[in-house]
Amino acid sequence: MQYPAHFGSPIARLALLAMVPFLSLCSLRSLAAAERNVIFIITDDESPTLGCYGDPVAKTPAIDAIAADGMLFRNAFATTASCSASRSVVMSGLHNHRNGQFGHQHHYHKFASFHDVVGLAMPQVMKNAGYRTGQIGKYHVAPEAVYHFETYLKGNSRNAVEMADASRDFITDGSDDRPFFLYFATSDPHRGGGVDKTSKRELKPDLFGNKPNGKAYPGVDEVFYDPADVVVPAFLPDTPETREELAQYYQSCSRIDQGVARLVEILKANDLYDKTMIVFTADHGMAFAGGKTTVYEGGLRVPFVVRDPYQSKRGTESEALISHIDITPSILDFAGGLDPKTNGPKNPINVKKYWAERDEAIKDNRNGGKSFDSYHGKSWMHCLANPDEPHHETIFASHTFHEIQMYYPMRVVRDDKYKLIWNIAYPLPYPFASDLWAASSWQAQWKKGPDAAYGNKTVDGYVHRPQFELYDIAADPNETSNLADSEGHKDILERYKAKLKAMQKEMQDPWIMKWDYE
Repeated sequence: MQYPAHFGSPIARLALLAMVPFLSLCSLRSLAAAERNVIFIITDDESPTLGCYGDPVAKTPAIDAIAADGMLFRNAFATTASCSASRSVVMSGLHNHRNGQFGHQHHYHKFASFHDVVGLAMPQVMKNAGYRTGQIGKYHVAPEAVYHFETYLKGNSRNAVEMADASRDFITDGSDDRPFFLYFATSDPHRGGGVDKTSKRELKPDLFGNKPNGKAYPGVDEVFYDPADVVVPAFLPDTPETREELAQYYQSCSRIDQGVARLVEILKANDLYDKTMIVFTADHGMAFAGGKTTVYEGGLRVPFVVRDPYQSKRGTESEALISHIDITPSILDFAGGLDPKTNGPKNPINVKKYWAERDEAIKDNRNGGKSFDSYHGKSWMHCLANPDEPHHETIFASHTFHEIQMYYPMRVVRDDKYKLIWNIAYPLPYPFASDLWAASSWQAQWKKGPDAAYGNKTVDGYVHRPQFELYDIAADPNETSNLADSEGHKDILERYKAKLKAMQKEMQDPWIMKWDYE
């Protein structure tokens, strides 16, 4: 061995030799850290209320930093603003009207995906692509055998910092040389935990998972917001009740950010930050009437931030239209497991063999009459490499249920110019999710009567909807003026109806028959 001059003495040489095994071990560990890992973060009922999206109030430094060194998608959309249904889309790359998860999975709602979705399901295809798969936090899909992860981690889904700490051993596991895929799902900022009894108002705000009386979760430096400072979206009424609820919502969002910061800290400490793609999104928009459970922009528009350390162009933004149906094929594409010819997995699961070996679902209706061979969505990885490239020309949304009592099918086509909503069950009053009905922000206006303002609508206008809603989304992003009955927009209405029918046919939507039968 050749030594530098300052290692000339025998003692110095012995000291260096003693260090060699340790240095070599550190070097080997660094080299052995698996490449092309994925952390997929999905929050619960969060709109793009983040600093990186220009929100002047939100304190989200960790997510902002990821966006600053990655890509921020400005036009990302859920396909349905309902928790279980949306998560089934995220985890299958298929619209929920096709995968079978029409509504909630839990309790008596009991909706579930078709069994043969297993051939496209995110955790299954990532495993087949050579990944070890782990999940922590909210799950909310079924059947488990379809959306099966190898490892299920435990952590309080209301405390993303605790979730990150609980994920540390999985992330840093050196006993398995496969790259990791971690599905990290918070329950924040979903409503829950009771109401804030310290409020002086008669109708008190929901806590949105926050601890009462200004208390904090372990490891969290809670960020508190003044109701006078929050940003009130155009679809909500600017009332004291709304502002108090938004202050609670913002606090819950900031707690998520601290969990993201802890995840980044763990990655960096273990030489994994530049070997791991991070994807951050939400299942749909915020849990307020006009957001969650609707197909308005407040329900479908979601935050979407991606940091791919293998991209040379970072710190970029994209105006491309992307959809939740794109998530599974994109992550699989990053993993090298997407077949561009079939738009399905390179290493597909033999679903007949899969269920036969399990002796399960042998006589069940496993596919709805047609096999699952390819994704509805497509990979947006090209957008990361070329930020100016478009993705979808038109996106499609498909909502049928939230809770089982809430049958109100809606179908949507949207491009960068117009948006058409078809309220298929329009003679019915619009049904409310139980938590949104009880919300102080809604009840305060409801008690004022049907003509009371509710955002850009009235209370009655929110509950009773027309068959079609047509918006010039480029000129009217807040969906204030329905053009469906406008004489000057008849041709546009018919053109977008035809586009909607064509997409229903392409996406195998059973509700396409409603054009002829109702």
